[in-house]
Amino acid sequence: MPTIVDSLLPPRLGQPFRRLLAASWTTSLGDGVASAAGPLLLASLTHNAFLVSLAAAVRWAPPLCFGLYAGVLSDRHHRRRIVILADTARVLILAVLIVGFVTKSVTAAGALAALGLLATAEVFSDNAAATLAPMLVHRDDLAIANARLQTGFITLNQLAGPPIGAALFAITRAWPFLTEGLLVTAGILLISRVALPAHGNTSAETHHGIGHDIAEAFRWTIHNQAVRTLSLTILIFNVTFGAAWSVLVLYVHERLGLGAVGYGLLTTVSAVGGLLGTTLYGWITRRVSLGNVMRIGLILETFTHLGLAVTTSPWVAAAILFVFGAHAFIWGTTSVTVRQRAVPTHLQGRVNSLNTISVYGGLVIGSAVGGTLASRFSVTTPFWFAFIGSAVFVVLLWRQMTRIAHAEPLPMDAKPAVAA
Repeated sequence: MPTIVDSLLPPRLGQPFRRLLAASWTTSLGDGVASAAGPLLLASLTHNAFLVSLAAAVRWAPPLCFGLYAGVLSDRHHRRRIVILADTARVLILAVLIVGFVTKSVTAAGALAALGLLATAEVFSDNAAATLAPMLVHRDDLAIANARLQTGFITLNQLAGPPIGAALFAITRAWPFLTEGLLVTAGILLISRVALPAHGNTSAETHHGIGHDIAEAFRWTIHNQAVRTLSLTILIFNVTFGAAWSVLVLYVHERLGLGAVGYGLLTTVSAVGGLLGTTLYGWITRRVSLGNVMRIGLILETFTHLGLAVTTSPWVAAAILFVFGAHAFIWGTTSVTVRQRAVPTHLQGRVNSLNTISVYGGLVIGSAVGGTLASRFSVTTPFWFAFIGSAVFVVLLWRQMTRIAHAEPLPMDAKPAVAA
C-alpha cells in the first residue's frame, strides 16, 4: 500500500498537500451529490419550468457577482481560514435546509435561496482553496499536484457524486443534503490541519480599497503576456463551447434520437474520458511540451465541434465526447499549472478570480449565442459556429502557445516557504 500511495502522491509533495488533497476530494464528492439533488429538489417542488431553470442560474451567477471580491479576500487574509469559514457557512445553510425538510416547510423560493447561498459560499471557498497548492508544492511539481486534484473532481464530483445524489434523493429529499453536510464537515476538519506559509498583503495598514486591489490584478494580468493570452483564450473558447453545449440536451434528442438516459450516458462517457486524461497526464507532459499540449488540445476541441455538427450516430458522438473529456481534463490542468507558475503568491486569489470571470462570462455569452442560433436555424448551427470560431482563434493564437506555456517563474518571495 505505501508503494501505491507514493506512486500516486510522491513524498516530495509533502504531508500538507496530502491533507489538502483529502479535503478537496471529500468536498468534491459532497458537491457532486448536491449537484444532482438541487435540480431534482426544484422539480419536486414546482412544475414551473422557469423556476426549475433557475437552479442552473443560481449556480452561474455567484462566480460572476462575487468572484472578484472573493479574490481580494483571498489575497488579503489567511486563505485556510477563508476556506473553513466559507465551508462552515455552507454546513449551516444545509442544516437550515434539512430542518425545513423535517418541518415540511421548504418551498421552491426557499430552495432557490438556499441553493444560491450555497453557491455563493462555494465561490469564496473555491477561490481560496485554488491558491493553496502553489503555496505548498514546488512549481516543478504543480502539474502532478493539479492532476491529482482534478482526478478527485472528475471521479467524485462528476462521476460518483451525481448518481449517488439522485439515488439518495429517491429515498428521501433530505439525504443528499445531509450527506453533503457531513462530507463538507469532514473537509473542514482536514483543511484545518494544513499548515500554510505567510503570503502577500496580510497587514491591515497595507490595504487599499477593494477597487485598488482589483485594478492591481487587472494591471498585472494585462502586462503579463502569458496570463493575459491564457485568460483571453479561456474566454473565447468558453464562448464557442458554451454556444454548442448550451443546446447539447436538444442536440442529443433531435440529432441523435436519444432520450434523457442517453443524454446522461453521453455525459458520463465524457467524464470517463477525463479519467483517461488523469491516467495519461504525467506520461504526456514528460514527453510533450506544455506549449504543444495546449496546441493539440485546442485543435481537438475545434474538431470536436465539427464532428458533432456532422454526425448523426450516437456511437460516433460518444467517441468524440470521450476524447473531448480527456482533452478537457488535460487542458484544464495545464491551464491551472501555467497560471500558478506565473502569478506571484500575493496575487493568486485575484488573478484566479479573473480567470473565473473569463470562464463563466464566456459560458453566459456562448449560451445566449447558442440558444439564438438554434432557435433561428437548427440545433447543429451552434456547433458550426463553435467550429468556425475556434478554428479562427487557433490560427491567430498558434504562435503564442509556446510563450503561454513557458510563463516566467514566480518571484523569489512567492516560492513556498516553510509552513508554520
